[in-house]
Amino acid sequence: MAKSAAVAKIIEALNKDRADELGAIIQYMGHHYEAEGMESPEIIEMFKSTAKDEMGHAEKLAERIVYLGGEPVKKPSEIKKGGDLKKMIQDDLAAENGAIAQYKAHIKLAAELDDPTTRLMLEEILSDEEGHADTWETTLGIKK
Repeated sequence: MAKSAAVAKIIEALNKDRADELGAIIQYMGHHYEAEGMESPEIIEMFKSTAKDEMGHAEKLAERIVYLGGEPVKKPSEIKKGGDLKKMIQDDLAAENGAIAQYKAHIKLAAELDDPTTRLMLEEILSDEEGHADTWETTLGIKK
């Protein structure tokens, strides 16, 4: 596929998403290793499982970027470190909510630029991110 201005915009958006997914993998695995406390045995497995989901997202994004003629970024976005178990979950929830907003914007961009394949892929990832946010909200006892 030739790189037009529209394709370049899509690649830029997908690389931003990919950097965030790479950061999420590292953040979740760090929390998996560092979590302590009475509730941690169950929650550390949730951190690990979510990291694996994010790894799948990063892979899908990279494959699409390459297909479109781009080069996938390898540098992760900002990673939150430290704190107690509750702080870790709050940081993860904030990251998921940021990802949800960003994916919605990138879905809109893909639709505007007439790229239904990218739009569909991002919608699938968005669904996963909404599930992650719901899990962390439930864990924190947040009611919507």
